Amino acid sequence: MRRMTGMRFPIVFLLICHASAVAAPLTFEKDVRPILKANCFHCHGEEGETKGGLDVRLARFILKGGKSGPAIVPGKAAESHLLELVKAGEMPKGKSKLKDRDIAVLEAWVTQGAQTARAEPEKLGPEHAFTDEERAWWSLQPVQNVKPPVKPEVLGIDAFIDAKHAEKGLSFSPEADPVTFIRRASFDLTGLPPTLEEVDHFVAAYIKHPASSIEHLIDRLLASPHYGERWGRHWLDAAGYADSEGFGEKDLERKWAWKYRDYVIDALNKDKPFDQFVREQLAGDEMVRQPYKNLSQDEIEKLSATGFLRMPPNGTAEKNDPVTQNANIADTVKMVGTSLYGLTIGCAQCHDHRYDPISQADYYRLRAVFEPGFDTKAWRLPASRLVSLLTDAESVEAAKIEAEAKKLDAARLAKTEEFITEVLEKELAKAPEKDREPLRTAYRTEMKKRTADQTKLLKAWPRVNQLSAGSLYLYDTTNKTKHADTLKKMTEEATAVRGKKPVEEFLHAFVELPQKPELVPATFIFNRGNHEQLKEKVTPSDLTVLAAHRKVEVSEKDAKLPTTGRRLAFANALTDGKHPLLARVMVNRVWMHHFGKGIVASSGDFGQLGSQPTHPELLDWLAVEFMREGWSLKHLHRLIMTSRTYRQSSTRDEKRDRIDPDNTLLSRMSVRRLEAEILRDSLLALSGRLNPKIGGAPVPVMFNEEGQVVIGIDTTDTAGRPTGKYLAMNGEEFRRSIYVQARRSRPLEMFATVDAPIMEPSCDVRSVTTVSPQSLLLMNSSIMRVHAQQFAQRVQTEGGKELADQIRLAWRLVHGKAPSESDVQQSVEFVQAQTEFYKANPTPLEVQIGTRSDRHTFEDAGRTRLPRPHGSLPRAHERQRAPVCGLRPLARLTSRRAWRGGRRKSWCFLPR
Repeated sequence: MRRMTGMRFPIVFLLICHASAVAAPLTFEKDVRPILKANCFHCHGEEGETKGGLDVRLARFILKGGKSGPAIVPGKAAESHLLELVKAGEMPKGKSKLKDRDIAVLEAWVTQGAQTARAEPEKLGPEHAFTDEERAWWSLQPVQNVKPPVKPEVLGIDAFIDAKHAEKGLSFSPEADPVTFIRRASFDLTGLPPTLEEVDHFVAAYIKHPASSIEHLIDRLLASPHYGERWGRHWLDAAGYADSEGFGEKDLERKWAWKYRDYVIDALNKDKPFDQFVREQLAGDEMVRQPYKNLSQDEIEKLSATGFLRMPPNGTAEKNDPVTQNANIADTVKMVGTSLYGLTIGCAQCHDHRYDPISQADYYRLRAVFEPGFDTKAWRLPASRLVSLLTDAESVEAAKIEAEAKKLDAARLAKTEEFITEVLEKELAKAPEKDREPLRTAYRTEMKKRTADQTKLLKAWPRVNQLSAGSLYLYDTTNKTKHADTLKKMTEEATAVRGKKPVEEFLHAFVELPQKPELVPATFIFNRGNHEQLKEKVTPSDLTVLAAHRKVEVSEKDAKLPTTGRRLAFANALTDGKHPLLARVMVNRVWMHHFGKGIVASSGDFGQLGSQPTHPELLDWLAVEFMREGWSLKHLHRLIMTSRTYRQSSTRDEKRDRIDPDNTLLSRMSVRRLEAEILRDSLLALSGRLNPKIGGAPVPVMFNEEGQVVIGIDTTDTAGRPTGKYLAMNGEEFRRSIYVQARRSRPLEMFATVDAPIMEPSCDVRSVTTVSPQSLLLMNSSIMRVHAQQFAQRVQTEGGKELADQIRLAWRLVHGKAPSESDVQQSVEFVQAQTEFYKANPTPLEVQIGTRSDRHTFEDAGRTRLPRPHGSLPRAHERQRAPVCGLRPLARLTSRRAWRGGRRKSWCFLPR
């Protein structure tokens, strides 16, 4: 084994040398510089740092060498000191040894004579930050207006896919049957299973006219309000939507963040052009007149949209210092970079990007676009950034109602004083005559002004001392009066009057305050990302690598606007239809959600470390088509879902698995797992309990007695301990999962187990894992048993009296198609056997259906105290098992953010 390991490097080297002999010779710019940039620049060339006197940014610098002499000898790898150090693992110092492949490239380059692609500059300045090869990266080039390959009866998307098939000897799989297709389309566009009636209608239409039936189905699903909920979830992932600040142990709630969530859902349902959608999210406030009062519905939408820039974690409400402020800004720039650019721009915060042509200056130029809205010199806490929706007319009405309520308050106070005086005199009458006046005087004296004698006297007469508005009920029993009840009714009257006041709502918006040009905060490059070490000042702009194809500078101040107008100018440029990234990134994201994997698999990274597009021409064709059709997402869905590529079955065969095991060429439809939210929504739909209400405040979550996060109104006591009490939610608990409160520190137990993302700060691609807690959740969770119980009730109610008919209905509801008679018979036998078992071994229901179920949440079932059958495990043993369903990926417990003194921490709840 040791011998084989020792031979690995020479084998790699020989392979590369052989490839190099056949292909073009290796060059410094294309092959060597990327390796050195990623591993060596930070010590040998970047920011003037040249340890050992060595600069490796140019080939001739390496030839010159440092204090130890020339670093390489062209044509003589064995005499090259640089190769000796990297082979021994001595360089890069303090880091992992270079990969064998990278070392082999360096050695092959030296052996070939250390060639360059072109003459090198005399000295390096900003204009030489990137090589021509780096600037030529595919995603940074203008979108090409590609024409599909020409082939009879194969058009559009299918022409591109078919051309790749032909190269590998593949072909399209047969079309999916109509039941499979309607289920696929329904889950894709609405996130819900089709009803039996919808399945039957589509199957009948498909038999007559397959093509038109598919078009009508897609149009119907796109018109459903559930479409915005389904695809809104996808965009909220990219934006990092959360109903909490994501900082510290408190993880404070964002009470009005849901306004942004509702904006997204509504915009997608309306098919708002995506370019407008982006502009409003980046600069909606700069499209609305100031001050923000008496807002129209259109203005409310634009301000709501800017919640996009308020989604990343923000801990300044708990710890308002420069570190926390700059972390919030950094997370925002990172989220903008991944969601709109598909680039890891955030990696250039401390130094030039190690792989992509993004300089540190570029990062801060982009930050300068947003800096005036953050303004670290006059930082606004989250609460001070809220925009009130109360109109002037509503304010006047509220003032009138408050004045009326205050009259009732005054009457209650007068009545309170009257009652207190009455009771006081009765109590004084019980005291000796000599003590009555001193007691009266002591009682009427303000507490802090009482003398020691007065305090002593009152303590001697506790019934006088304790007399107050809040204790009158204690005297009502003795005096046979109803003073406390009278005051309570008067309080309720005032409360009822105040209840008529217009409710003041707010927008969780990002707004920039008007400032004089000289007061606009400047943006500086931070040395190594340290906000305390400022370098040169920068002006706002897009990435400079794009300058060869378009204007990148952003005006520092728009004279027509009270704000700087930077974000609006930036948004307009980003959506001008010529930016190389935005349309590509979005069509790739849509493709990913339809096929399980994007044309570029790394949807948030179109850079060097990301994946290359499997069908680059198709990606550009889709981007052009998307923009040509008015940036319509619904048009894009129709284009994709009516294609032969999408309509394929997912059946695998040996040939396809051998040629294309990962199905990157799409010769069949990939099987995809439902996301956590859609799994829960489907269970609600199948049980008939789904609440279709759209929008509004989130459904709350809480910790149950076992330390698990469940749906419910928080009933913890003042010490923060769960009480086990349940408050009725009136059907809110059955709403779709997109409306469940998204607390960063409190992911719903079911969501966390089935790979729901953690917004730190956002999510580009959800991970899909297969781990044992998922099986345990589906088999043993009390939540799943409640779903099963309520599904059974529906089947028994709607399926008729015969068990076989009930099974047929259950099968159709779950699978969309009828079972075979063999399936029915086996199921009947199974149910009968289970029935006999539970008759002999009774087990309590999780929910008493028909009695408490209407006010009982599914998620609450695990904390309901029910009678236990003889021999069942005590509750303490259940608590020992409870944390299993709450397991998190290890990354949550070792997250870098959890250790840098600010962000929220993940907690492991142990049994009590």
